[in-house]
Amino acid sequence: MFSSRIPADLAPNALARALEAIRARGGEVLDLTETNPTRAGLTAPPELLAPLARPASLVYEPHPFGLPAAREAVAATYQASGLAVSAAHVVLTSSTSEAYSFLFKLLCDPGDEVLVPVPSYPLFDHLTRLDGVVPRTYPLEYYGSWSVDLEALERSVGPRARAILVVSPNNPTGSVLRRGDLDRLAALAASKGLAVVGDEVFADYPLEPAADGCRVLAQTRALTFSLGGLSKSVGLPQLKLAWIAAGGPPRLLDAALARLEVVADAYLSVSTPVQQAAGLLLAAGQAVHRAIAERVRRNLARLREVSAPSPCTVLRVEGGWSAVLRVPATRPEETIVLDLLRQDGVLVHPGYFFDFPREAFLVLSLLPPPASFDEGVSRLIARLSLGC
Repeated sequence: MFSSRIPADLAPNALARALEAIRARGGEVLDLTETNPTRAGLTAPPELLAPLARPASLVYEPHPFGLPAAREAVAATYQASGLAVSAAHVVLTSSTSEAYSFLFKLLCDPGDEVLVPVPSYPLFDHLTRLDGVVPRTYPLEYYGSWSVDLEALERSVGPRARAILVVSPNNPTGSVLRRGDLDRLAALAASKGLAVVGDEVFADYPLEPAADGCRVLAQTRALTFSLGGLSKSVGLPQLKLAWIAAGGPPRLLDAALARLEVVADAYLSVSTPVQQAAGLLLAAGQAVHRAIAERVRRNLARLREVSAPSPCTVLRVEGGWSAVLRVPATRPEETIVLDLLRQDGVLVHPGYFFDFPREAFLVLSLLPPPASFDEGVSRLIARLSLGC
């Protein structure tokens, strides 16, 4: 009697079961998967919430794309990055996941396909399924740095393809989209009648100079959508405000926005207080952003330092909040992560969670507090250096 859009098997995996058992008996766990800044000692000061109590929030004036002032504040963040984004082309949503859902509804009929990168965040499998869309993967390849396999991407375009999803910086690889890759990708999309959807929630967290890195709206050849939100840009996931910024050929852009207005008007999901406060939150939240950026850079440097004399290698990461550690493939990844959890009290993610094509890789968040991160990484490297 239930929809096939929901997975038939809802049982927790082996790692989740092991973690639950340890916590049930009060065991210590050093969580190196934590990506919630409010649980990583990076909470905003209480006064940051004051703008939510403005009297204007008591008046409900629904706008399908969001309140004009909030959209102008979001457009200004793009303009500060050198992108000429109009507030008229900004659509507010309650989350990036909802933004994906809006775009899938705009672009796809049930059974249509979107191209998604691998390795990448596993949420795509769920989001596409919930909207009746089929994900088709294209690979990111690593040869000292990550890049899109453009030939494989082109081969993945079938007759029901509707959009190419790009994540930059990618989660978890930390790779950024290059200008040359964007130009070829946009040319492919334009020639095949596809949209480009760029998940750029981590774009404000570069970890090394990337002179040829770029944003998807830097080109106008293809219909393009850039996604962002308060969750990552200023470390405020609890305030539930995200956005879509649209660009591309004027004829396509106007047609897309007219249809997207129908979708957004059916939901009106973003609360008035967070919209009224958006400009102030984006400005005042920069202090939280700087603290996150400093934490991430510091933890990455520590990870590289500790792993340098070991058989483990930190893959190049150019941005975002995660790092990938290549480890000796002496045992299956699941065995490695379960032993780390049960024997050392350290929680990391195996690469196969993110569809790495081969073993063995571990994925770590760079967000945990330094003391916990350092101890967890030390235990991890010590265990892996023993080869057991």
